[in-house]
Amino acid sequence: MGEQQQLEEMLPFLSLTSRPDVRATALQYLLGVTASKNSAEFFLKNKVFIEKILSLTEDSEASIAKDSYLCLINLTAYGKFCKVLLEDYDPVPKFVHTVTNPESEFADSACMILSNITREESGAQKVLDSLVKGDIGLAKVVEVFCHEGYNKKGKQLHYIGPMLSNLTQLREARQFILDHDRCVVQRLLPFTQYQGSVIRRGGIVGALKNCCFETAHHEWLLSDDVDILPFLMLPLAGPEEIAEDEMEQLPDELQYLGEDKQREEEPNIRQMLLETLLQLCATKHGRKTLRDKHIYYILRELHTWESQPGLKQAVENVVQILISDEPEDVNNLNEVQIPEGVQKQLDQLQREEQQ
Repeated sequence: MGEQQQLEEMLPFLSLTSRPDVRATALQYLLGVTASKNSAEFFLKNKVFIEKILSLTEDSEASIAKDSYLCLINLTAYGKFCKVLLEDYDPVPKFVHTVTNPESEFADSACMILSNITREESGAQKVLDSLVKGDIGLAKVVEVFCHEGYNKKGKQLHYIGPMLSNLTQLREARQFILDHDRCVVQRLLPFTQYQGSVIRRGGIVGALKNCCFETAHHEWLLSDDVDILPFLMLPLAGPEEIAEDEMEQLPDELQYLGEDKQREEEPNIRQMLLETLLQLCATKHGRKTLRDKHIYYILRELHTWESQPGLKQAVENVVQILISDEPEDVNNLNEVQIPEGVQKQLDQLQREEQQ
């Protein structure tokens, strides 16, 4: 890296004991370096800078602490850096405390870092282990997420959503959310329609999709105790008029939505919602419930509206399962002849679960 000599010369100024203005100037230069491509390689070879950045997140000068967090946000975009950061410095307890501190100015930055470092399964496991063993558990993180206005400094904490999605790569996290006595999933469901942040909304849809890999919980998820289906279908429903006889067959929450009803605008979220429906179709009870609730009518209108070929195909995959005939005694779709495209989708979901 061309800046290496200049960076080395700045190293003494990246200290809590140096003059604040000099410290700030040196860190701003460092921040610019972290934003450049392949910068993580330099820092992994020169770990003293990582130590300096971590120490400066505690700086009494708010602007310096802020830039230190921004450096870490940039660097944790790289999986290799995350691995070293977690193994050599164990910063998770600090970041979790920052997120859950209602007076923290840097809670959003800490959220983003935790979201970054949980993308890969190994990082998600490290964070989950820290939550399980620490004095702040996953229950507290969910509580903070669900409590709008929790942070008194106006920090929104939206990136807890992607963090929860990442953590649900792990069965232990899925089982926590699906615990029948904790009512966690019921608290998360309304965020599938949260209009204040696509980040928060997408994170929760991703977490629900992952949780639906736990097929043993499908009957409970679709029961009145949870009633997950309307929360998955409402974002996919639009303002189209549906015939009265069809409308009356839909769940109450999906009837007469009005001319101003808008569909989920983010294609990736629509994709995850359709994948979640497909996963619910993996069990006989799930297929029967989706048929009995007549969600086909909404999917039909979605298919007409959808402009992206890949998403049109995803709608067709769900519909094909719902309208197909199957033997009465079959519980597992692997035992049923289904269209090749649908089988590929289910195979992909199965691979994701195994990974």
